Amino acid sequence: MDKLVSSSDCPYPGCFFCVMKEGNPNKRRSSLLKFFRDLPSQDDDGQVLPISGLWNTAMAHPNDPEFMDLGIFECMSALIWKGLKNRRWLSLDQNVYIPYYAAHIIGSYTMNVEDFAQIAVNSGVIPPLVELLRGRLTWVEQRVAVRALGHLATYSSTFPAVASQGEVLELAMELAMSSLEIVYTHFYQFVQRRLSYHCDLLTRGMGGVEMESRKAEEWASQLQCWSLQLINCFAFKTEFLPTICKQEDFLEKLPGMWGGLVNENSPAGIGLLRTICHHQAGRVPVASSPVVVDALCNIARSSDDWQYMGIDCLVWLLQDPATSHKVWEKGVPALMDLAEITTLGDHKKLGDAIANVLEEVIGGGSRQNNNNNNNNSVSGRMKEGVEELLASRQRLKWEKTMPKEDLHIKHAAALVVKLEGNSLFSSGDISGAASKYSEALALCPMRSRKERLVLYSNRAQCHLLLQQPSAAISDATRALCLHNPINRHARSLWRRAQAYDILGLAKESLLDAILFINEFSQSPDPDLSARQNRVPVYAERLVKKQMRLGWLFRDAAVKHGGVERDVYGEESDEDDSEWETASESDF
Repeated sequence: MDKLVSSSDCPYPGCFFCVMKEGNPNKRRSSLLKFFRDLPSQDDDGQVLPISGLWNTAMAHPNDPEFMDLGIFECMSALIWKGLKNRRWLSLDQNVYIPYYAAHIIGSYTMNVEDFAQIAVNSGVIPPLVELLRGRLTWVEQRVAVRALGHLATYSSTFPAVASQGEVLELAMELAMSSLEIVYTHFYQFVQRRLSYHCDLLTRGMGGVEMESRKAEEWASQLQCWSLQLINCFAFKTEFLPTICKQEDFLEKLPGMWGGLVNENSPAGIGLLRTICHHQAGRVPVASSPVVVDALCNIARSSDDWQYMGIDCLVWLLQDPATSHKVWEKGVPALMDLAEITTLGDHKKLGDAIANVLEEVIGGGSRQNNNNNNNNSVSGRMKEGVEELLASRQRLKWEKTMPKEDLHIKHAAALVVKLEGNSLFSSGDISGAASKYSEALALCPMRSRKERLVLYSNRAQCHLLLQQPSAAISDATRALCLHNPINRHARSLWRRAQAYDILGLAKESLLDAILFINEFSQSPDPDLSARQNRVPVYAERLVKKQMRLGWLFRDAAVKHGGVERDVYGEESDEDDSEWETASESDF
């Protein structure tokens, strides 16, 4: 190997590594042209070595134009075709790695620069990538093929070439739904049946079975997320929405497709749903699925990084006369809980925008005159809730002109009532305590965001003890919206995590529990600081439970009789009173 790379008397004429060391630009260029032209026709051992070197170069310098007009894409396409058509060659030496590396190289060089993508398309890369997407080799090659096709579909100049391959969209949809099961059954489930080259690619030869399994979860998530990214490119084009939306089971599975803890930077299913909801042709089928609407409400209330996407979907569905009446029973209460958000990421004054939408849908606006029949079907309780919200916003405006003394009096009165609620709570009158917190909220100045946060959070705990998890989620969400920064109030996170757990919403409970642990460890609260460096046992137990329930391969394991990962722990027979005690300490 050392001789191959560094010696001037390299035994391999035209060796890629030697060519890359050539100092004369003209000689280097002509040598690279010859290398890319000749490589697919060679049957010598050691071909994987220059391809892996080229893979490293592409990963490190994806925007480097040096190889673009030298035939690199024709070379990679030919190598993929060779692997697909010549199984004898594929089985020789380490050639089985080559189609994977070739597709990965195409994806790396086309992910940032549209001109490179155009060269790739003109070089004929799409047909062999589509064959890999079909599963002609293995899931490992499917992963890099869907990645490359997703990059090519991103650009307006190359999307038509991808779309012209009639089955790409359907193949991507099928892969998004089946990817986790494929990786589980073809790799994860039976350790002794794992292909050695899969193990090498996953761990780069530096890990054992446990690392292989962890990397398989990450790659399975990427396979699903990259499939969704490819579908998302089609979803921007209205003519493809009927194909995407015609499968009701696909739409209903989308909210459950998320990057998980191993691929948290991908918007995954909610990202595709947001694109679908951006078009009216997509909003109608989404609004017609109660499962999807429920999931959007959960995402909008959640501490997920993609919370704003759930909010966007609900807002668009409520603003559309064709879908508003189908979603307002669930969508309006969800947005009411979020109406006091000030900033969420790049979204400024989001609460004001939500309040305006709610006012338009329920209380007035141009659509009220055009859709009287629909508006009449809105429940009186829902109207009262929105009117109360709008009145509270008016109160906030009035408070800006009120004397400070009057505000202090209102604040003091709310504090007295809150203390009465605390006393009732301590004596076991949970329902009475909840009523007092409601009374205190009515008295408390709107500007006293911290005090109102505590009142909502305390009332959420009452709802928990009264076995009213939906009400607890609503109040905890309102408390989290009042916190600065948003979604970072430890006790409210914990209460909502428990409520989600009661309702069987593992992902939402897991995210809140993890954030609770993070905030718990950093809290300035003297009651918590003594335990600053220790994860609470009750929180650790809940996290393990939800990681087990939300395990990426759980459905596949249940379907195929597999065993879940021991790392998430076993079910505990201990009662959960410790959780309540930990939360009750607020009072």
